[in-house]
Order: sequence, then C-alpha cells, then structure tokens
Amino acid sequence: MTKPLQGRVALVTGASRGIGRSAALAFAEAGAHVIALARTAGALEELDDEIVAIGGSATLVPLDLSDAGGLEKLGHAVTERWGKLDILLANAGILGSLSPLDHVTEKDWARVLEINVTANWRLLKALDPALRASDAGRVLLMTSGAAHKCTAYWGPYSVSKAAVEALGRTYAAETATTPVKLMLVNPGPLRTRMRAEAMPGEDPQTLKTPEELAPHLVRLAAPDWSESGKIFDFPQGKVLTPQMPA
Repeated sequence: MTKPLQGRVALVTGASRGIGRSAALAFAEAGAHVIALARTAGALEELDDEIVAIGGSATLVPLDLSDAGGLEKLGHAVTERWGKLDILLANAGILGSLSPLDHVTEKDWARVLEINVTANWRLLKALDPALRASDAGRVLLMTSGAAHKCTAYWGPYSVSKAAVEALGRTYAAETATTPVKLMLVNPGPLRTRMRAEAMPGEDPQTLKTPEELAPHLVRLAAPDWSESGKIFDFPQGKVLTPQMPA
C-alpha cells in the first residue's frame, strides 16, 4: 500500500518536542523525508533515532528561528538538495509572559513577535521557490483560539497569533493560482509544555495529546488536500472559513 506522503519532503519547525515531534514522526511514518528543525541538537538526535526505528529518514537542522541569515541559507540548501519542498509545518512558537500590556517589556514583546510571526514570514520568503517547485506544496501554520478571544494578560501571544492568521491568509491569496495550499491549524488545548506553562493548575490528563492531532496534520499535508486559506480547528474536528468583514 502506498503511503500518503511517500516521496514527499517535509520541513517541521519546533520538531524536538510536542506537536512538532509528533508531526515529524507521523510524516516520516507516512513516507516523507523529514527536515527536522529545532534549537537543541541532542533532542533532534533522539528524534532521528525514533524516525529511523520506524523505517523513516530525516535531516537534522539545529537552528534558532531568530537567525535570519540561517533561515535564508536553509531555503537555498533545500532547493539545492531536493529541488522542491512539499510540506512546511511552521509549528515552533513561544508563549511569552502572561501579564498586563503595560507590564510587558520591550524585550518580551519583541521576542514573541520575532519567533511567532517574523520567523514564519522569513520561512515563507526563503522557502517559497521550493514550495512552488512542488507539484503540491502544502503549508501549515499553527494558530490559536487566543487570536480571537483576546483574553486579558495574553496580549503578545494573542497579537502574534492574529498576525500569523493574516500572514497565512495573505500567502494563500498570493498562491491561489498555484498548486500550493496553506492551512492554519488551531490545535486547541493539548498536553504540551507550553500548555502546562500557561495553565499550571490544569490536569494534563484531561487534555488530548499531540499524537492525536498528528494524523490530521498528515491529511492536511497530503497532495490531495484541496482547500486553502482556511482554519482546521482540531477541537471541533472541522475546517472553518475565516469571517470576512461586511
């Protein structure tokens, strides 16, 4: 039986843990060669061992997403080595400080926007030629209900995720006449380190796991996925069309 991502090349950011790690394993099991990007080389090596154990293959990229030059070089390297990129899962993100807007420091604000927004723009910019060279380029950007709820004290994170949605929908519009499709993914509350940081009093056993989300990411990354510029809402298990102003 042919695997759904057989022969595809997938780049996953934040691949060392949580959603990124589960997605990298699921992509590899589905037949893709995984380019796994994260800051920690040791965690990437552990991931590589697991991918090899299930019969997959990976290329490890230890890189901080704030390294603009590194991301530009990555784009060139992907094109030179594979001639295309079939899947980009831009998963990496940070929560930042949860505090009133007037208590957020310039440093914290800048770091959240740098990692959650600017890095994703740099990735799209660097990898756009490789994605367009694919017969079915697929981009998955991680969003959050925080982009719409705008809960008190979640300012930097909420703003960053609203910006990610605008970034994604803009790229979807710009690639509308190409084989590239972009989907925003709202994973909802999952059993991850970021969730534990945000909600320290919550019982993690009440939450779904990244492993439960991963098969849906495989489906969104597959060549036969046809929708673009929309949100896959994992808690509801369905695709949502962003509301447009009248």
